[in-house]
Amino acid sequence: MRYTTKTEYGVICLAHMAKKPWPGASIAKEIAEHEGFSVTFTEKILQGLRRAGITTSQQGNKGGWSLTRPSTEITLKEIIEALEGSTFEAFCDIKHRKSIVCTHFSLCKLKPVWYQTQKTLDELYQTITLKMIAEDMMGLAQKPELAFVPRTRS
Repeated sequence: MRYTTKTEYGVICLAHMAKKPWPGASIAKEIAEHEGFSVTFTEKILQGLRRAGITTSQQGNKGGWSLTRPSTEITLKEIIEALEGSTFEAFCDIKHRKSIVCTHFSLCKLKPVWYQTQKTLDELYQTITLKMIAEDMMGLAQKPELAFVPRTRS
């Protein structure tokens, strides 16, 4: 599983926008300068997010880029799918199988692992909202308790 810079920057741009009261607008140039991104690349990312229905743009004096919904309603899964196509590509899937050489597809014991991996990621990313990401970036999110105690060597 590997996500492109486009997805990383897209999440950061959206988190930047989510820090403003909804439905406030942000200027692509302002986002790019604040985050250290290229304006052209930022605009391209925001356009892709607009095609997915996550952002909208308006021209004019009070124009700019806005989220189409409150940040509590936009999930990480939705963002990744808008920018990458899916959260995890199970290459055994019919749409990918044609482009790979696999001589043991019908006997493969790993197919269930790949499908479960995709299901697990989808379920996890569906629970992470843009608001949670933005709050974490601002240092407002509550940090989870350590779930386990590391073993020490004797």
